[in-house]
Amino acid sequence: MNIGLVAHDAKKKLMQNFCIAYRGILVKNSLYATGTTGRLIEEVTNLNVTKYLAGDLGGAQQLGAQIENNQIDLVIFLRDPFTAKSFEPDVSNIVHLCDVHNIPIATNLATAELLIKSLDRGDLEWREMYK
Repeated sequence: MNIGLVAHDAKKKLMQNFCIAYRGILVKNSLYATGTTGRLIEEVTNLNVTKYLAGDLGGAQQLGAQIENNQIDLVIFLRDPFTAKSFEPDVSNIVHLCDVHNIPIATNLATAELLIKSLDRGDLEWREMYK
């Protein structure tokens, strides 16, 4: 499965910790992330992450293009609902694209854990047929 990973600045450490905790599941999948988030994940997990540009330089649009082309199966976008900065990726566009293309998305730790555990159980195998 292809997993998109994005995190606002205030949630990058949480994303790193999430990826450490679920490394055993993530290593079995292809990971795609905006530039800084991807680099930080690689530093702490040694996972291979295909990195887009930084979110503010077009990385969110690159992820969006993959979503539009049905090349992403799951998105985890840990967003900061309080202090997201104007230069950070806009979550509304990614959420919209996921809704249009029927791609599961988590925007907080609770739903991220539910989705990653569902992925591990095989509950997202329907995505293979959807392609």
